Amino acid sequence: MQNLKTLDDWLAYCEHLHPVGIDMGLTRISAVAQRMGLAFDCPIITVAGTNGKGSTCAMLEAILLQAGYRTGVFTSPHLVHFEERCRVRGDIVKAADLVAQFARVEAARTQGGEAISLTYFEFTTLAILQLLADAKLDVVILEVGLGGRLDAVNMLDADCAVITSIDLDHMEYLGPDRESIGREKAGIMRAGKPVIVSDPMPPQSIVDHAATVGADLWRFGADFNFSGDKQQWGWAGRGRRYAGLAYPALRGANQLVNASGVLAALTALRERLPVTAQAVRNGLSMVELPGRFQIVPGQPTLVLDVAHNPHSVAALAENLDAMGFYPCTHAVFGAMADKDLAPMLARVSPLIDKWYFTDLPTPRAATAADLQARWTAANTRPDATAGSYTSPEAALQAAVKAATPADRIVVFGSFYTVGGILKDGVPRLSAPHLAP
Repeated sequence: MQNLKTLDDWLAYCEHLHPVGIDMGLTRISAVAQRMGLAFDCPIITVAGTNGKGSTCAMLEAILLQAGYRTGVFTSPHLVHFEERCRVRGDIVKAADLVAQFARVEAARTQGGEAISLTYFEFTTLAILQLLADAKLDVVILEVGLGGRLDAVNMLDADCAVITSIDLDHMEYLGPDRESIGREKAGIMRAGKPVIVSDPMPPQSIVDHAATVGADLWRFGADFNFSGDKQQWGWAGRGRRYAGLAYPALRGANQLVNASGVLAALTALRERLPVTAQAVRNGLSMVELPGRFQIVPGQPTLVLDVAHNPHSVAALAENLDAMGFYPCTHAVFGAMADKDLAPMLARVSPLIDKWYFTDLPTPRAATAADLQARWTAANTRPDATAGSYTSPEAALQAAVKAATPADRIVVFGSFYTVGGILKDGVPRLSAPHLAP
């Protein structure tokens, strides 16, 4: 084996261990986990869904931290640095702390001279899970990477499962429709354990699977719900109510639905992880998550959002519409080649006056030229313009140069798109027109 000293060394090593990047199944990773003796002695919450997973994990973490619990969180992908995928007691872990865990995974993987092949995601997931298992935590929150039934996280038995929205994404792996995708997400359910379904209109496959495995199904609109006006909101679920709640610090039209699922999960676990109403209020008011309808103050206004499928782009369009009037909206956009681009562009195009399509640093991405060509073929606005750029940074620079202080710039699409803008920190824009 190579001399692997840094986290970057290990990540590069992991990229070439397995013949394919995504290889759904739990057999290989479970075998290595067994060799490692991986086990948790605290409650586990798993979160699956098409959109809203990251927000749900962040709200769960924020409330539980405010309640005084030692939390661990695993999410993916990351925006800028790999270490963002793991937080312990609210803090992003250090690269050096992960290196030792990568070495443990490799030792187990090659134990007895019988090497087990792992994908990049499987290898890195094991390293992070082992770090969390060693951290003496009170609760662990795990975001499911892809699907549910065959995702690496699902080798663990959750004490509570949360399923957020279900929509069309990753169809080559999960199936062609919401029923198929719902069936895959439902794989995280466990017999006798609560499963919170915060999608207001879940596929029937999710409801059916809960009955089949004997999970304790909590449905939005039946077992819990929210109400509210522009000032405050309230939540009611099985045997518990919260009134006069301030809106979550995370912005956007769907965050009350996500927050409702969070409160249902905490209510379902209240005997093991009791939280006070004050912890709920404080947690929701303090929660942070970069790249989820993140509005950066400055001139022009900058909006960052990792919306990269039709459902999340529809939510982004709704949120942009609610922001009020801007003379011109500029959009920096980059996406993977396998995304269902037509409905995404159709939904948001009425709000975008100038497009800046960008290449991304991964072979999975569509080229800026291809994105622009597909936009041009469907464009119905003769006043809209578009250009292609080699990087998100170059695209943003062009947008800033063209913008006036009263405009807004929206950066959306892949995590690579938003991450490319955030890699040197959150940018504070000052349009050239403001120069003295």
